[in-house]
Amino acid sequence: MRAERIERASLYSEVTNRIIAELEEGRLPWVQPWDSAASGCTMPQNAGTARRYSGINVLILWAEVVAKGYASQRWLTYRQAEAAGGNVRRGEKGTVICYADRFTPKAEADAARGEDRAVRQVAFLKRFVVFNVDQCEGLPADTIAPMVSTDPVLAITEADALIAATGARVNIGGGEAFYSPSHDFVQVPPQAAFHEPINWYRTALHELGHWTGHTSRLDREQKGGFGSESYAKEELVVEMAAAFTCASLGIAPTVRHSDYIASWLSVLQNDEKAIFRAASQATRASDFLLAFAGGDQ
Repeated sequence: MRAERIERASLYSEVTNRIIAELEEGRLPWVQPWDSAASGCTMPQNAGTARRYSGINVLILWAEVVAKGYASQRWLTYRQAEAAGGNVRRGEKGTVICYADRFTPKAEADAARGEDRAVRQVAFLKRFVVFNVDQCEGLPADTIAPMVSTDPVLAITEADALIAATGARVNIGGGEAFYSPSHDFVQVPPQAAFHEPINWYRTALHELGHWTGHTSRLDREQKGGFGSESYAKEELVVEMAAAFTCASLGIAPTVRHSDYIASWLSVLQNDEKAIFRAASQATRASDFLLAFAGGDQ
């Protein structure tokens, strides 16, 4: 059990330190330079199951795709590559991702029954090593086929439909974009105020990310004032949620609040699990929004 705790702590610190280093360089791991990337901007997925990766793994795999110049967002474990009829090329180095969950030890379940109380679950974090399909050979054609990017016009159409389907109160006007938790509405300047029309959708989806956190929805802490730690945490969640939502719709994410980097660094330096929790909450917020567009895009 002690070895598992050490392994868990090591993985938390390893991933957090990597993201801290990115932020210190002024780069945001959830906004990659997709224009120069070989791969189109979409969510990473498992090539064997077609299931999308979520939470912190999105940031890890996006970073690898850009850093290594991979042309695909599809990934496999070593065994999955073999099961598909191919193999990982000799000498290729995999990417470590993680799986977090909770379980109830049998002794705790027995004790809880005897004491007539709720069981206490134990958190665990497990490492997995995955390989991009570009690192493999002999895979079936459908596994390595290019992931088709969404047509920009269609992406905007889908974003429009999603925004309307949420039923959120979206007020258009003024010169600022924000979400009011107390009055539960989103305010966005008119599209004519944006130099690039796509930025209106990026902005609206960001503010709708805040909207998901209302007490009647995902119930996140939104009472912190500007400059507070809780405010920084909410912005961190929503920045990533907007990036995940945009990528799922075929819209390359962009930076909304890079001026918060110092406060994000403070949050991450004080708590090595903070980025894991924020990324998990971001996935929940993004999934909540995407459900209005009919689920998986």
